[in-house]
Amino acid sequence: MTSSPLLALAGITKRYPGVVALDGVDFTLQAGEVNCLVGENGAGKSTLIKVLSGAIVRDGGTITVAGEEVELGSPAESQRLGIGVIYQDFKLVPALTVAENILLGSEPVRPGTPLIDRSAMHARARAALAQLGEEIDTSVPVGRLSVAQQQMVEIAKALSRNVRILAMDEPTAPLTGREIEGLFRVIRSLKARGVGIIYISHRLEEIFEVGDRVTVLRDGTLVHTCSIGEIDRRGLIRKMVGRELENEYPHTDLTQGGEILRVEHLTSERVHDVSLTLYRGEILGLAGLVGAGRSELARLVFGADQRRGGRVILEGREIAPRSPYEAIREGIGLLTEDRNRYGLIMQMSIRENITLANLRAVLTGPFIDRKKEETAARALADDLRIKAPGTGTNVETLSGGNRQKVVLARWLNTNARVLIFDEPTAGIDVGVKYEIYTLINRLAAEGIGVIVISSDLPELLGICHRVAVMCEGRLTGVVAGAEATQETVMTYAHGNRP
Repeated sequence: MTSSPLLALAGITKRYPGVVALDGVDFTLQAGEVNCLVGENGAGKSTLIKVLSGAIVRDGGTITVAGEEVELGSPAESQRLGIGVIYQDFKLVPALTVAENILLGSEPVRPGTPLIDRSAMHARARAALAQLGEEIDTSVPVGRLSVAQQQMVEIAKALSRNVRILAMDEPTAPLTGREIEGLFRVIRSLKARGVGIIYISHRLEEIFEVGDRVTVLRDGTLVHTCSIGEIDRRGLIRKMVGRELENEYPHTDLTQGGEILRVEHLTSERVHDVSLTLYRGEILGLAGLVGAGRSELARLVFGADQRRGGRVILEGREIAPRSPYEAIREGIGLLTEDRNRYGLIMQMSIRENITLANLRAVLTGPFIDRKKEETAARALADDLRIKAPGTGTNVETLSGGNRQKVVLARWLNTNARVLIFDEPTAGIDVGVKYEIYTLINRLAAEGIGVIVISSDLPELLGICHRVAVMCEGRLTGVVAGAEATQETVMTYAHGNRP
């Protein structure tokens, strides 16, 4: 690495009404380095990246690129300087082709005309993909690609603009294990070419695998930066949350009650003859590889997908919810995997989102009673420590962890007897994860039956009393106690028996 940084941010400040998002933050990046930017949700990571991308204008501080102080007043100015950003939510146009997405805004034109030179456009798109070792058909609409391929298109889009600095915000969140390995190979290749990479992830194991240096933000301020070899996982967590977490996965012993939920021979297009029992006060994990049918099983129980056969028995009574509305009335709640798309109405307030699944409780006659709505929402927002100026704040302005808390608050407001959590901690920092684990334990202690679907095996083994494993839509095993090891679960996940 050279002594002169490729990128230097000094004293970066950004204020919003009632909130200081960034408070004098310093950050440096060398050419050919991966500097991992970590911190709890709301620490200021995404705001810092948006300042760098030109999406928002800083209130104070300086930005220096390759020794030259710059302003970055717009995304176009940022791109001109070789700065690229890959956001967690892809900024692609599904209906446009791969080539059109990669060259969007910088399409080559035929000499002497305003017409796009499509032959040159596809050639440049293929060249950008070739740098990543990809041979994706550039004439295919992006909406038809897999998530991993879309990720490569996003990176190729940055490379087509001769990126020198690449910021990646939670790039592995939608990827499988094999796809993550492929992404890491791309990152190493970019490093070898001298590209400086800012890597944001809540998966701490990734930080230690791809990072050269780590920078920690907390509450909008810089609290620590060091080479990756100078800190361990426990020390990094302590820097992020500002306290010691004695146990990353708080676990309570099972005080098992009677059966609360049973599914018998449940079948759909993607679920095949699954029978499973959940007990009152139990936390039951649901494991499996991507496409194993875990979320599909949850959607069947929740009435979101159509059953072809089987029964659902809740507290000894057969139910047949034909919609989520009917499932909610029966006492079943589902926290969906994609909270932004399916779990929240982004343009509505915290208060409105919390009360949405139980509007009858806040009605006076046929009208919503705003005072009742505020009272119910405020109590839950305080209980879950949702960070926001007030319950009237739109959820789209919240961090990922606080959005997840809003979804949790909604289901707590329904007094559900069975709660299904689908990837409850995806894209969430360790501090909020701990809070969610503690809440799940509390719900189980109150006699609620809890099902947790997660791709994070240590998480399932750490908080669940039993783990049921699926493969290709079928239940292949249920493990508990000393049997519940990563090796045992993965063996079942591949359709084998230990």
